[in-house]
Amino acid sequence: MATGPGLESLVDQTISVITNDGRNIVGVLKGFDQATNIILDESHERVYSTKEGVQQLVLGLYIIRGDNIGVVGELDEELDSALDLSNLRAHPLKPVIH
Repeated sequence: MATGPGLESLVDQTISVITNDGRNIVGVLKGFDQATNIILDESHERVYSTKEGVQQLVLGLYIIRGDNIGVVGELDEELDSALDLSNLRAHPLKPVIH
């Protein structure tokens, strides 16, 4: 494991990744490479809607290409587990436009 400022400290931690196409994927960071391709385990995608609660689609072991990553952040598991996602409403994120 080489570059990627700060990613070393997040290995085996639960993280949230927002991709350039507007997806929010949550999982345990298992590894990454010099191109910031990342491997997530026990992952799921959170799909937001203004009409119904957040859907969580199980993905399992998942690889995200580095050129599709917009934001990577550490997830506070205690705070996250206290959220009632079934009652949370939000507009879906729009894709990044270059």
